[in-house]
Amino acid sequence: MASTKSKTSNSKNYSENSGVNTRVWFYSLLLTIQYGAQPLISKRCIGREVIVTSSVLACEIVKVICAVCLMAKDGSLKRAMKEWTLIGSLTASGLPAAIYALQNSLLQISYRNLDSLTFSMLNQTKLIFTAFFTYIILRQKQSIQQIGALFILILAAVLLSIGEGSRKSYGSDNRDEIVVYGIVPVLIASVLSGLASALCQWASQVKKHSSYLMTVEMSIVGSLCLLASISKSPDGEAMRQHGFFHGWTPLTLIPVFVNAVGGILVGLVTSYAGGVRKGFVIVSALLVTALLQFVFDGKPPSMYCLLALPLVMTSISIYQKYPYQIKKKEA
Repeated sequence: MASTKSKTSNSKNYSENSGVNTRVWFYSLLLTIQYGAQPLISKRCIGREVIVTSSVLACEIVKVICAVCLMAKDGSLKRAMKEWTLIGSLTASGLPAAIYALQNSLLQISYRNLDSLTFSMLNQTKLIFTAFFTYIILRQKQSIQQIGALFILILAAVLLSIGEGSRKSYGSDNRDEIVVYGIVPVLIASVLSGLASALCQWASQVKKHSSYLMTVEMSIVGSLCLLASISKSPDGEAMRQHGFFHGWTPLTLIPVFVNAVGGILVGLVTSYAGGVRKGFVIVSALLVTALLQFVFDGKPPSMYCLLALPLVMTSISIYQKYPYQIKKKEA
């Protein structure tokens, strides 16, 4: 009798794990396509006269609306409203949102002082920091094979950066300025990215904070930070002079909506699979971008891209096939 119950329980657990894995792969695939297609969609649908901050804020608004609708559909909205507290919200979502806001500011500083190639390569170090903070905060260990897979993925990202990066020169001839205002900010931003990703994973997996609710909270906090920053920025001045929707067309709504859906998918992937998996998605999306550029623009992928493809596939395969195994204590 006990044996029958045990088999039933194991069968149920296997079925649940299989369902979760299916969802993880589905969300990861959608996010990969979204990440890969976003640059091309934005290029074709957003005119140069559109104020960047207005499109970002609109995306956050759409993201909140979509997340609230999904919560209402799955029946979690009422429960979330009853259980919501300011302290819990700031702990789970406020801190990561503030960290991401600071990270974005540092990336802007770095990008102005580094060439695109160096910037892209240094930015890939966030994969290592994500794995590091995931271990520190969640005690989620990586197997030797998984660590090797991460380094293979970073190598692939570097190859993609070389192939797709522009050849423009540094913004400054002063080496000290390049280090202080270029290299240091992007490395700090990578550390912050890893920390924020691990905190989001902690909130969703340990505190059981809904990924949809986190999306709403982080969008609101991020929007408030953005509104505070534009009071004296060129974008803020442009909006006061020309209006929020200056340069918008019906096509502008497409990348705004697609980007909002991508933000929700990021929350789902982080919740179900963790921040490290999100890193694999981002690098894989670079390959999707190269493929779409070839299909729609006739621009063939570079030799670096072709070399990176098997590396990405190998790293994903190794990372999935050799998870960390908890060693059984000897009796």
